[in-house]
Amino acid sequence: MRSKPRSYIVSGKLDKFFLEVYGIFSFAGRFFKELRPPYEWKEIIRQCYMVGYKSLALISVTSFVTGIVFTKQSRPSLSEFGATSWLPSLVAIAILRALAPLVTALITAGKVGSNMGAELGSMRVTEQIDAMEVSATNPYKFLVVSRVLATTLMIPILMFYMAFIAMLGAYLNIHQNEHTSFTAFFIKALEKISFLDFFSSLIKSIVFGFSIGIIGCYKGYTATQGTQGVGKAANSAVVLAMFIVFVEEILIVQITSWFR
Repeated sequence: MRSKPRSYIVSGKLDKFFLEVYGIFSFAGRFFKELRPPYEWKEIIRQCYMVGYKSLALISVTSFVTGIVFTKQSRPSLSEFGATSWLPSLVAIAILRALAPLVTALITAGKVGSNMGAELGSMRVTEQIDAMEVSATNPYKFLVVSRVLATTLMIPILMFYMAFIAMLGAYLNIHQNEHTSFTAFFIKALEKISFLDFFSSLIKSIVFGFSIGIIGCYKGYTATQGTQGVGKAANSAVVLAMFIVFVEEILIVQITSWFR
């Protein structure tokens, strides 16, 4: 049997990639069209509970360890220059500007994005979404809009929570080694933090939350191939969401650097 030429295979992959991009943008465009009253408040609150409260334990442990580890890794470098007094400011800048938004988004993409992909994918392959359409219910508004709103609202809250817990972990490590008081630590940490740092981290978290919600819902909502497609939807939702988060991180950092 004659194999297909390499150029044909590459062209087919490019076509598939651009179709996927078009599908995601169309899916996101429909979200803004459906974003009008009335809202499914009970479902939105339930999804906020699933995204926020259910992620607190994992976020808490991860952020606390992140604060301790980053502080321990940074101390030797500053000690060589006799600048350990700069450690609170360094930790605060690193956590608020980069670590808190990025780590929160990656954890949420792995936990929430895969759950959305699997849940909506199973509903699609078992024809529950089709049944909702037949019964004159708008499945997109009930299933997708509520989930995307939940991730967009809750990830910024989780980000600031993670930054606070990470700073507590950093404080405990610094207090153990330098005997810095709680008040002195936070005064030194916050004196180098500007409004732009808070604002850029907030924008990052909102964009990350929206992207994770859209990708997770899109992969599940368009799942095919039965139960095998559910697994693919969950896996691809995590991979694609993490990739998009890194791309958005680069773009937002570049834009923010123009204002500094």
